[in-house]
Amino acid sequence: MKSLTCLLVILVLSGAVQAQEIKRNIPYADPAHERQVLDIYSPKDAKNLPVVFWIHGGGWQAGDKSGVQVKPQFFVDKGYVFVSTNYRLLPNVDMATIIRDIAKSIHWVHDHIAEHGGDPKRLLVMGHSAGAQLAAIVSIDERYLKAEGLSLDIIKACVPVDGDTYDVPAIIETAETRRRVHGLPQAKVGHREKFGGDPAKHRDFSAVTHVAKDKGIPPFFLLYVAEHPDTSSQAQRLGNVLKAADLPVTLFGGKETTHNKINADIGLPDDPATKALMEFLAAALKN
Repeated sequence: MKSLTCLLVILVLSGAVQAQEIKRNIPYADPAHERQVLDIYSPKDAKNLPVVFWIHGGGWQAGDKSGVQVKPQFFVDKGYVFVSTNYRLLPNVDMATIIRDIAKSIHWVHDHIAEHGGDPKRLLVMGHSAGAQLAAIVSIDERYLKAEGLSLDIIKACVPVDGDTYDVPAIIETAETRRRVHGLPQAKVGHREKFGGDPAKHRDFSAVTHVAKDKGIPPFFLLYVAEHPDTSSQAQRLGNVLKAADLPVTLFGGKETTHNKINADIGLPDDPATKALMEFLAAALKN
């Protein structure tokens, strides 16, 4: 495992000098696999700030906590502590183990983020693509945090970005039907295989399956590419299930963007999704 490093990075933003402390490769398990590590970005002399907990994408098979674009810089400048986590990947572990890694990482953050200037009572869980599914399931299915001795109440808001697997059976049927009617071969390692090959598992790993009132599910901000048929349909699906349970949800469809661009643009000046996101977070943190 890489040794723990601590850097002091000076960022120049709009002519103003911002001090940012970065601590990398902090293990969140004991003993820890080389993937069970996280990075923390915090303002210098931070104290009791809200915490963004970020989960990277990559199809549950790839990706890294370092792929965060301008997000750390942006959130630190706005007065947040930013955490980016790694987790073990398919095919080395199964989907349940991946979700348990996320819950374990959240547990570590809850217990230790005050040492890095964060407020464990103001945790905001976010993720892109595969990370969006992980963010949603750990914020809705209480079993994973409960196994860590925690409850959903520690999460103040959840922000899944352009995920397509909040309802796994639906995306399996959609993708396989699309290939079948166009005479294309089925994917060798598609969603059916990634989520365990068992319809019961497909339902169990779907956030929509576990939505219920009065269990502490936080407000959701579902960000998605408006022109993408799968991620827009999945966002609407989860949004409708949350609304049916009288749970607060905001949907934002990004226009003229792509799956990767909508993620990379978070934190950029004049990005409409970022503006809507920050308004949502401000309201969520007041509650």
